[in-house]
Amino acid sequence: MNQIIQNIMGMGGLTDQVIATDFLISTKAAVRNYTVAITETATPELKTALREQLNAAIATHERITNYMTAKGFYHPHDLSEQLQLDLSTAATAINLAEKI
Repeated sequence: MNQIIQNIMGMGGLTDQVIATDFLISTKAAVRNYTVAITETATPELKTALREQLNAAIATHERITNYMTAKGFYHPHDLSEQLQLDLSTAATAINLAEKI
């Protein structure tokens, strides 16, 4: 999103956080789905392929988590900081909804 539009809407740099959070949630779902698929698969070749995909999804999850932590978008080891961030993000979302 254009920086001017972000500033007008009161989002600032929030779009990077939103995109990264969405990607993290999607990756978590992929990890969960691969593990279920592995337990439901009968052929060894398919299990091997799914395990490779699972390992890639886990590595992607780690990269996204590291990125988000470095940018201050995610505080997995500090619940109080994460709560404050979530409250701030929720307030921004409410403010955006009121402007629309």
